[in-house]
Amino acid sequence: MKKIIIHKSVLDNYPDFFRGIVIVKSCDIKNSNNRIRKLLKKTIDERFDFDIEGSVEIAAWDDAHRKFGSSPEEFYPSIKSLLLRIKQGQGLPFINTVVALMNYISLKYLLPCGGDDIAVISGNIHLMHAKGDERFVPLGEPNNTVHNPDRGEVIYASDDGLVMCRKWNWRNGNASKIDPSSKTLVMNIDCLPPIDRQVGISARDELADLLTTHCDAMVYTDYLDITRPNVDIDVDAD
Repeated sequence: MKKIIIHKSVLDNYPDFFRGIVIVKSCDIKNSNNRIRKLLKKTIDERFDFDIEGSVEIAAWDDAHRKFGSSPEEFYPSIKSLLLRIKQGQGLPFINTVVALMNYISLKYLLPCGGDDIAVISGNIHLMHAKGDERFVPLGEPNNTVHNPDRGEVIYASDDGLVMCRKWNWRNGNASKIDPSSKTLVMNIDCLPPIDRQVGISARDELADLLTTHCDAMVYTDYLDITRPNVDIDVDAD
């Protein structure tokens, strides 16, 4: 059984951090779904004029990134990246039903929301500060070129140093991408002050319900914070 572990160094710097998690034991992922497409489009339209610069939600993540030495003006936190794409008229591509639902939740609640196919991950999963020798292949990298994270940046990585996401929520890795062949997943909804953790809980629970409804998923939910820095994840079907 795998664990998700938030390292003490991360919690020391972000003591009020809350992560809601959705564990998916099985699911049916499609490349298209009209109901989800309409749901996502409605939320994209509602966020077109969103005040990014004046948002406390975006400021919280900009500050978090600066704290580990990253520039959020160059390496956008994921929710900021989504909103900027919308404001620039680029929209969001419909990758598949699960990715679309994560984007919908992220935009609705203004929180970073991401996920991984954990069948490809060896051992436990860590939210940690990078040593700098971990291995990262960016999502969509055509030549599978391996990069190393910057020492001290917050990464999401496996026991063997495979980086699933760099700079906390800037860029996803290719190895754990979610596609229609994926069956066992872990999704993360992250929350920092001044946003109340209850917002993260509501986002987590709505995502779990949507996955059950639209992806025939078998799911359960959990969370991590300073009082609960690690959890077991059970993806064996009941």
